[in-house]
Amino acid sequence: MKAIIIAAGLGSRLAPLTEHKPKCLLDVGGKSILQRQLDTLRSADIHNISLIKGYKKEQIHFPDLKYYVNDNYRNNNILYSLMSAEDEMDSEFIALYADIIFTSEVVEELKRCTADIAIVADIADRKYYDGWVDHPTEEVENIIFDDDHNVIAIGKHITAPAEFIGMLKCTRRGAKVFKDYFHRAQKEFSGKPFMRSSVFEKAYLTDFIQYLTDNGVKVKCVLIKQGWYEIDTIQDLEMVNSIFKKARSHV
Repeated sequence: MKAIIIAAGLGSRLAPLTEHKPKCLLDVGGKSILQRQLDTLRSADIHNISLIKGYKKEQIHFPDLKYYVNDNYRNNNILYSLMSAEDEMDSEFIALYADIIFTSEVVEELKRCTADIAIVADIADRKYYDGWVDHPTEEVENIIFDDDHNVIAIGKHITAPAEFIGMLKCTRRGAKVFKDYFHRAQKEFSGKPFMRSSVFEKAYLTDFIQYLTDNGVKVKCVLIKQGWYEIDTIQDLEMVNSIFKKARSHV
């Protein structure tokens, strides 16, 4: 199985920390976010790893990775960044945001899912968001799913009991469906509004997942309860660093 890490963006919500380095290289508990991702993926027996870079791309040079570059990262978004590595989508793969830290158990749960297209959904209580100024609940990418755990609705505009963590898996067949529908949408919506994005080029991955669902493609939710963190704001970073610090003090 392959992994594709999407790491092209500016990380503007973490400024000024990201003024001189990409978000994925920020330190969390003595290791960069990216190093933690690589360690976890490899512990889950995923060694074929590609990374899509853009902002401050010259700073990202880890051994044993395959690189793709999105030099137009200022004018597009996560979906377009992911498709920079379309050549890797010729077999089963996991795609993930570059700002999440997760356990190997999360990856193993996703690997066990046999659905052609699947995403990881956290159904744990999210009270830790209460009162957060930088990362309020309305910024969470929520998911509504049916009794069979198939996505009905996804995005920041809905209130739901599950949160998309930024990790997706496609089988070989699912990868073909994913690519085919991307090119279909690109042909129809290029330069035009798409789902909840102003133009197709600015689409989020969740926009495209909704598009798949609306067109009858089943996207399965793999349900977890915690086991991951998102580093999208300085408040996120401080919170996760404090958790790692407490964990080390109890060793």
